[in-house]
Amino acid sequence: MTQQPFSRPGAVDLSGLTRPSPAGPPAGGPRSGAAPTGAAESGSAAGSASYALDVSEENFQSLLDASVTAPVVLVFYSPTRAPESVGMAEDAATAAGEYDGRFLAGLIDIDASPTIAQAMQIPQVPLLLVILDGRPAAQPIPGMLTLDELRTLFNQLAQGLTAQGITGRHQPLSAAVPDAEDGEAPVDPRYAAAQQALEADDIDGAVAEYQRLVDANPADVEAAAGLAMAKVLQRTQGVDDAAARAAAEAAPDDVEAQTLVADLDLLGGQVDDAFTRLVELVRRTTGDERNRSREHLIGLFAAVGNDDPRVLRGRQALASALF
Repeated sequence: MTQQPFSRPGAVDLSGLTRPSPAGPPAGGPRSGAAPTGAAESGSAAGSASYALDVSEENFQSLLDASVTAPVVLVFYSPTRAPESVGMAEDAATAAGEYDGRFLAGLIDIDASPTIAQAMQIPQVPLLLVILDGRPAAQPIPGMLTLDELRTLFNQLAQGLTAQGITGRHQPLSAAVPDAEDGEAPVDPRYAAAQQALEADDIDGAVAEYQRLVDANPADVEAAAGLAMAKVLQRTQGVDDAAARAAAEAAPDDVEAQTLVADLDLLGGQVDDAFTRLVELVRRTTGDERNRSREHLIGLFAAVGNDDPRVLRGRQALASALF
């Protein structure tokens, strides 16, 4: 595999991330630390770890999308080709769980999901690969790693993130329990105040409530999405649609004019138009103006939801505009 270290403006530079020096018991020997509860019983490498999941073709794209928030550590293993690699996957789940959402471990059984291994050009197992913003963030690390070595590796990664001000966190992978009577998930009381403010047309109050939730837990994607949409509503309060569009047409490179019309398009249901407008603005601008345009677009992505296919297309278009 001839992957080059990933480095671009705005992303953490992990090109110095290296395989830790040998530590702890040798590969194949007793591992330090326990595997996640339930792993042995279920045959699943992820088990019940809060920040690890078993990856399939169905959820792989969602996992890559999650790397926009914080790094995803992919661990490729094979119960048939390298039985000991199952233990490494379990240990990676354990190590990821010790960092309270700084990392999400994606455990990929290449026997069960050969398409992913082929697409990623995985030459051997076990193999560990760090993904950030949907792309490899460092050279892949092949071979067995003990739990102590994995902890050292995760610590290197955490230090690199902190040094560059990247503090995003993943949410724990625990689904809400559906209501027994109607099959719907119960309303989370954390969002009640913000929702009530929106119902009362108190947009500023809703922004404040969602901001409070995001400040308390940056990994709360529901609160982040609510905050992003509330800010769109806040920015467009009292705006004359026709006047805003005329101003944008007269000044195609004016960031404020273009982002305002993008907000209006989003609220009007013209999501693709909003994204396209800002992608093209990113393509035409440079420096601070380009960064402001990109950040505004990312905010609109959050408002729509990272799993929305229009957002996935928008992210691909943004990547093309940036590179």
